[in-house]
Amino acid sequence: MASETQTAPSRSKASPGLDRQSPATAQGELAWAQSGPSRGRLRMRNLITLRWMVLAGEVAILAVMGVFLGFKAPYAWCFSLIGASAWINLLTAVASPGQRLTGEWEAAAQLAFDIAQTTGLLYLTGGTSNPFSLMLIAPVTLAAATLPLAPVAILGVLGVLASVGLAFLHMPLPAMPGMEVVLPSSYLIGAAAANVAGIVLIAGYVRQSAEESARMALALDVTQAVLSREQRLSALGALAAAAAHELGTPLATISIVAKEMSREAPTAAVKEDADLLMAQALRCREILRRLTETPDATDEVHERMSLLQLVHEVIEPHAGVKGVRVEAIVSGAPGVAAPDIWRMPEVLHALTSFVENAVDFAASEVLVSARFDAASISMEVRDDGPGFSPEVLAKLGEPYVTTRPGAEGSRTGHVGMGLGFFIAKTLLERTGAKVAFQNGRPRGAVVSARWARSQIEVGGGGWETEQPLAKQSEQAT
Repeated sequence: MASETQTAPSRSKASPGLDRQSPATAQGELAWAQSGPSRGRLRMRNLITLRWMVLAGEVAILAVMGVFLGFKAPYAWCFSLIGASAWINLLTAVASPGQRLTGEWEAAAQLAFDIAQTTGLLYLTGGTSNPFSLMLIAPVTLAAATLPLAPVAILGVLGVLASVGLAFLHMPLPAMPGMEVVLPSSYLIGAAAANVAGIVLIAGYVRQSAEESARMALALDVTQAVLSREQRLSALGALAAAAAHELGTPLATISIVAKEMSREAPTAAVKEDADLLMAQALRCREILRRLTETPDATDEVHERMSLLQLVHEVIEPHAGVKGVRVEAIVSGAPGVAAPDIWRMPEVLHALTSFVENAVDFAASEVLVSARFDAASISMEVRDDGPGFSPEVLAKLGEPYVTTRPGAEGSRTGHVGMGLGFFIAKTLLERTGAKVAFQNGRPRGAVVSARWARSQIEVGGGGWETEQPLAKQSEQAT
């Protein structure tokens, strides 16, 4: 049995609330998500530097082969090709500022030139029988990490064609005099197949990793923006209270002076103006009085709140949705005092997002429950909908995972972007929460978050140590 049970009833009309996304914000995040993960373009300086490194390595290898090992090879043609490549690279460096970002197809053309230069040198030195034929993989891999799919596909095809062509068309492999090596065609074809497999697999691995890294970076940027917005909105109440306090004295002075002007007015017009001034001053004082009487506008409540206040603010934006009853309950262990917790924009935004998701998928009811005992505080959002599908449940908490309907099919009008659960989970984990997703019995979805009391309870010290980090995040955003 719980020592304390309090219920926050649903309201007939939903309030927009501080934690509800504005249409502008939602549209901005949607455009962000629709734009897809962006890849950084290559700087010309990087391409030029990498080419100098390759050319220097080729010169060193040929010098060792000719001077120290005495291999026979068409060195004149090899060094001519390297010299021409070096001259082109020098002209490129002079003509293009090093810090300039290359366009997608310009970078693809530069990497295609590298493939052609490497292919030419391999043709002169044994084709795919040359162990350095794996150098064809490097330009395609760099493209996979930095360029869109179309240029990557074209460069991949060039690399594959070069590998296959070098298996059949090439000059003899360099060797010592009298020790010429003639490799069978089966080996050359196998080496070409290995090169093709390397190009496809390594480029594929690199591209998948770059794609995931870019998506994660974008999702984290959205998370920081949401956190910054929620912190600014949370500070508005305290600002209103401070403004009410500061404006009270000058408004009182204006009211007194206007009253004296009205009493001693020489004409009716002056008296009318003085009365209007008094009425407007009184109206301003009434507005400030309402601001200071609003719980959300007081400094004390903005610093701390009860669990009942928390669940009330979480369900309030969604309490008026037709067809779904949103209820909240607070319960605690026997003999344990109910805690006051720090008002954290991260927690409010995350739990509101979970409730919004539950409202969209619930059949008829959403229950938000808060529980506490001597060691921990937990929050749970439960609905009576179909629950999470197995494939979604396995990936919940990752960015861009969603089955939410479009705005026309959603009760809340929210468009599924696949970032809501990721942002909410990230924000809660920053406060020290352990977040879990599961399906309820017999049906429905359950999202829970659990904290140690010391992490979010007023006086526990946990949130006070996190506040500087939150402020730094806002400044960075």
